[in-house]
Amino acid sequence: MPNNFEALRIRFQELNDKLLSQDLGSERKSLQKEHSYLSSIISKYDEILSVGKKIEDSKIELQKASDEEFKLMFQEEIQQLEDQKKQLERELEDVLFPPDELDSSSAYIEIRAGAGGQEAALFASDLLRMYTNYALKRGWNAEIASASQTDLKGFKEVVIYVKGKNAYAAFKYESGVHRVQRVPDTEASGRVHTSTVTVAVFPEVSEESDIEIASDDLRIDVFRASGAGGQHVNTTDSAVRITHIPTGVVVSCQDERSQHKNKAKALKILKSRIIAEQRRKQEEEEAKNRKEQVGRGMRAEKARTYNYPQNRVTDHSAGVTFNNLEYIIEGDMDKLIEALHETEKEERRKHNPKFSVT
Repeated sequence: MPNNFEALRIRFQELNDKLLSQDLGSERKSLQKEHSYLSSIISKYDEILSVGKKIEDSKIELQKASDEEFKLMFQEEIQQLEDQKKQLERELEDVLFPPDELDSSSAYIEIRAGAGGQEAALFASDLLRMYTNYALKRGWNAEIASASQTDLKGFKEVVIYVKGKNAYAAFKYESGVHRVQRVPDTEASGRVHTSTVTVAVFPEVSEESDIEIASDDLRIDVFRASGAGGQHVNTTDSAVRITHIPTGVVVSCQDERSQHKNKAKALKILKSRIIAEQRRKQEEEEAKNRKEQVGRGMRAEKARTYNYPQNRVTDHSAGVTFNNLEYIIEGDMDKLIEALHETEKEERRKHNPKFSVT
């Protein structure tokens, strides 16, 4: 619980008194926001105190009880109250350390083959399957927004769009370098190879977003689509590549038959990437000021290692290892994502300037 809770009560009362004044002017809105925030903290904390008092009372009654049936009743009641208290404490933490404002967004996941040639491209395909299966498990819709496939059914690059509430919250910590250690299908001698795939995750830009991109800042190229796709492939210039000149961000789309639809899809992805890049730079600046990296959605360069011979997955940000790679790669990511979110909470507790939890 906040060890400076009494100070919060005092501040809350000060805000009450100020808001009764008629002479606040433009300051009123910010004070009302702080008042509402502190009110939600105090309300949740008081609930916890109330449940804690009930637990103590029940423990006293348990000590007094001589009848076994009454003892069992009080023991069950204490357990229920303790579970309730833990849930309230988790809810209080969510108020004290609120999630990223973009967490509820849908997400784009960009997967690129790195070092390792065809094996890296095949692992990019594995990650695509892992993310798609997990998204479907959560009831979200997952579709390929753009892709460049190899002749062995791997991917040089693929972007998937995951539509669903809180998709970005689930996937944002996937960003970084994913390393795979395994014997490639193409390896005759049976030697283990190490290949890499890079992943970038960015939230979908809402229709109401105020980001504007000047047409002069864009270079738009059209070309013939390649790869699987039917008779239209290599016969019409339907594929679109858009380059945002100031940032160098490039997005290509060729999955729609219509050049117009590919352009619209590419622009939407481009806006999301630009916003993500702006946030990354802002977080880097904040991290530089603190002389350490703490961000919302930032990952170390080496994000995760998948060791097939040992059936092991190690996430380097969360510092956890799981020995069920075959299930994780098929989309059983719940515990992995849970560990990343716990790490995020720890970072926020550590660096929140206003509150501490004891």
